[in-house]
Amino acid sequence: MSSALVFQTAAALSDQLGARKVSAVELAQACLAQVRATDDRIHAFLSVDEADILAQAGAADARRAAGQARGPLDGVPVGLKDVIAVRGQPLTCGSRMLEKFVSPYDATAAIGLKNAGAVLFGRANMDEFAMGSSTENSAFQTTSNPWDVTRIPGGSSGGSAAAVAAGQVPVSLGSDTGGSIRQPAALCGIVGLKPTYGLISRYGLVAYASSLDQIGPFAHTVEDAALVLQAIAGHDVNDSTSFRTEIPDYRAELAKRRGPWRLGVPKEYFGAGLAPEVRASVEKAIAWYRAQGCEIREVSLPHTEYAVAAYYIIATAEASSNLARFDGIRYTHRSPKATDAVDIYHHSRAEGFGSEVKRRIILGTYVLSSGYYDAYYGRAQKVRTLIRQDFLNAFREVDALLTPTSPTVAFKKGEKTANPLEMYLADIFTISLNLAGLPGVSVPCGFSPEGLPIGLQIVGRPFQEADLLAIAHAYEQAHDFHTKHPVL
Repeated sequence: MSSALVFQTAAALSDQLGARKVSAVELAQACLAQVRATDDRIHAFLSVDEADILAQAGAADARRAAGQARGPLDGVPVGLKDVIAVRGQPLTCGSRMLEKFVSPYDATAAIGLKNAGAVLFGRANMDEFAMGSSTENSAFQTTSNPWDVTRIPGGSSGGSAAAVAAGQVPVSLGSDTGGSIRQPAALCGIVGLKPTYGLISRYGLVAYASSLDQIGPFAHTVEDAALVLQAIAGHDVNDSTSFRTEIPDYRAELAKRRGPWRLGVPKEYFGAGLAPEVRASVEKAIAWYRAQGCEIREVSLPHTEYAVAAYYIIATAEASSNLARFDGIRYTHRSPKATDAVDIYHHSRAEGFGSEVKRRIILGTYVLSSGYYDAYYGRAQKVRTLIRQDFLNAFREVDALLTPTSPTVAFKKGEKTANPLEMYLADIFTISLNLAGLPGVSVPCGFSPEGLPIGLQIVGRPFQEADLLAIAHAYEQAHDFHTKHPVL
């Protein structure tokens, strides 16, 4: 039974659950069996509560038996990045600082999944406090790419991406601050969606950079991503940045919204540093849209070259502020070396945070310090405004943009850990969307000669996820990349 269920889409599994061809308990058992069979190599999950998972699945079966199914996700397992709060479950953020912390409440996104009947399945590994592009910064383990376990799965949501790619869960949630959903989705050969900033509540998402963070889904298909988005999107009074906007039926709109579309290709995204195999696959995808009658226009986003610098000022400044709460006094790691209040703060943070988190806190504290605030943070915010305006100007001419998701395929473990700047450039094509607050989706568009996945990034207008997903769905359904799975 297990082998027949893993790698199936959430939509297909939902149909089987509805037809009573499989039970939610059988599906949960299949996913648990896949975790047991593969996670000694993949290391996607930090913790999995089997008893709780089976209890949730049993409740889903009872609802279906009573004719009270809550929709297409009822009984479907969903993995969660260990930065999204679920009551009674660990919430470590991949850090020693929160190693023993258990969440006392649910994130709004988790409540949305529970209301949809989803089975909340495990805590997925991540770069510590979502700071990284390879999931090598986790304090507990390094996640492997299921396509080649000697390579990274991307980050910071590498565990969530690898779990879907390895067939351990059909869908999962991650968070995206500078590309942390889209980049691992591309490197793991699956779909990853970063919604518009404000579409999904951040309540219960442990903050890294509050003006950039956004929760989104990983899935095998665009349709599955639409199903998850439907469950978690919407206004929330607990999040002051949550936006009131109409939430359409994203799944139904996939078939209704058809091209041809006007699609832009930003010339700044096809320059130096783009691997030849990535360029070839993305250009082939662009050619496919052109062959379908879409109008393809070259557009310019002239401030793109400043995006990485602006991002690492704004993100680290916000991280410096947000992570001040982890002080060793309340609910975090407390150093046994401490003899007074100052010692508690000093030693606990030194022991609890990893090197990358410390690096970003120091940088953020510096750019916010007296005499440097205007020169760095203030100026970066102005550049951010210019970057957003570049996109809005482009959207006067086109419906969406087509770009590579990542400049390269998945790289070897340890290959970039000694050079932080080189690691930061792994997100060069994704960062701008977070600065501009725009939605973006990565869909598989090919493989390198070594058999490693390549992703196409599609960028949409604010709060136009229905159009964005329809454009991605059209490409996906005409190709079979989403049906390819790693041999584990």
